[in-house]
Amino acid sequence: MLKGIAASAGVSVAKAYKLEAPVVVIEKKDGVPAEEIEKFNNALEKTIKDIEGVKERAAKRLSEEELAVFDAHLMMAQDPEFASQIKSMIENDKVNAEYAADTIASQMIAMFEAMDNDYFRERAADIKDVTFRLKCNLLGLQIPDLTAIDEPTVIVAHDLTPSDTAQLNEWVKGFATAIGGKTSHSAIMANSLEIPAVVGCSGVLEAVKTGDVIGLDALDGYVYVNPDEDKVKELEAKAKAYAEEKEALKVLVSAKSITTDGHEVELAGNIGGFKDVEGVLKNGGEGVGLFRTEFLYMDNDHFPTEEEQFEAYKQVLEGMDGKKVVVRTLDIGGDKKLSYYTFPEEMNPFLGYRAIRLCLKEQDIFRTQLRALCRASVYGKLCIMFPMIATINEFRQAKAIYEDVKAELISEGVQVADDIQVGMMVEIPAAAVLADEFSKYADFFSIGTNDLIQYSMAADRMSENVSYLYQPYNPSILRLINMTIQGAHKNGRWVGMCGAMAGEPYAVPILLGLGLDEFSMSATQILKARKVVTSLSFEEMKKLAAECLNKDTAEEVLDYVKSVVD
Repeated sequence: MLKGIAASAGVSVAKAYKLEAPVVVIEKKDGVPAEEIEKFNNALEKTIKDIEGVKERAAKRLSEEELAVFDAHLMMAQDPEFASQIKSMIENDKVNAEYAADTIASQMIAMFEAMDNDYFRERAADIKDVTFRLKCNLLGLQIPDLTAIDEPTVIVAHDLTPSDTAQLNEWVKGFATAIGGKTSHSAIMANSLEIPAVVGCSGVLEAVKTGDVIGLDALDGYVYVNPDEDKVKELEAKAKAYAEEKEALKVLVSAKSITTDGHEVELAGNIGGFKDVEGVLKNGGEGVGLFRTEFLYMDNDHFPTEEEQFEAYKQVLEGMDGKKVVVRTLDIGGDKKLSYYTFPEEMNPFLGYRAIRLCLKEQDIFRTQLRALCRASVYGKLCIMFPMIATINEFRQAKAIYEDVKAELISEGVQVADDIQVGMMVEIPAAAVLADEFSKYADFFSIGTNDLIQYSMAADRMSENVSYLYQPYNPSILRLINMTIQGAHKNGRWVGMCGAMAGEPYAVPILLGLGLDEFSMSATQILKARKVVTSLSFEEMKKLAAECLNKDTAEEVLDYVKSVVD
């Protein structure tokens, strides 16, 4: 039995699939040209078939746009010039095929990365991916292919990248990772996909091998390796009870989020793309409180074009059928990297060149996104928010670029909605403290508690060593949230929250009492939160929240809330 962090609720029992990338070690050896060329031809043929197979399996879940990356990889693998250069080196230098492939690939990657043209720089990522697969095939190494999973499976890994999670199919019944926390991106994706996940489970890689039976309790955060029959029965009963609880909550799908004394709030969903819209609607979401547009960039091999983005935003706005959609502009950097963009080397990238800071400098990227958003605005109720705002000048500058883009489109004869709200994320303590001034310029705030907590507590939310400092109930955090809400309401602005805290059952009473207007969370948490809201009195929760602000510790706050609402 291993203890981790319950990051996405659920219980499952299935065989383990241990996700381990092969380690490629290339050595220069003498080779017989004819034999090495034959080995190369066979490996290249297998590489092409592998990519075609992955594309075919992924096509069941991904759009044509998302499948384009595989077409780029096939084009690279089938490029006669690429193969010709490798064969020439094998013949001329009489070296082994894998050394020739590695050398030519490195030269091509360096050449493409040095080009001025964005399109050609982006091709370097394709070369890396294709040649990694080719080298593995030359060396006889197995590359994990999550799209090929065809039986009930629990994935065990050090961590899962967004591209890993994009490959998960209906056979994946959950995952356990060695690192991460409730707010890590693998946890966010698990909630979006509605599969159980236990993260930050130290020792899980050492304890598990592929084929072991895993009991995954993602309600209490336990991983059982090869559990006995009694434990399996216990987990199956727990899974059944959880499924029945979820079913019972469905009566609240069409209900309004109103307290016992008539105070109404909005419960919305966080999404990563159009595929998540259905989950928000079927769980009774009253809007989208956070559309994480970075996945459009991270699941791509190039900066998405204006047209590609326009189609993605239009699809979501139409899918939400007039309900509010809050779109966060590109929030990249920190632990969210792009294969086709080189970030500067920084001692602490979480506090560095990321989000709005990048967009204000790389204005061509920012303008492309804003043009696509403005064009899509006529298809629904759009709100745009800027992430990582620290100063009023940053917000003014970002808003000015938006106004310029909007005016430019109108002058081109393009229709743009006249009711777009432009707001900002409050995730930096400086912004929370100055909320009353920011609210003179921003139409709304959305509190990103995941980052607000890590910046306030000076504790990396991805580090298990300081995970005890991820304290949403700490009175200092509650006071920053209170300052944000009071500052916004002073100027008639609404405030949402899109961090993990918004969906926590014991946080909802406090946030309700503090006057939060919109709670945005993973779709699977909406009905549970609605059950909490509809059972509470707003007037009583205002008293509860005031009491919480005056406690000394997070533990005191939590104990007090439990004593009142349980």
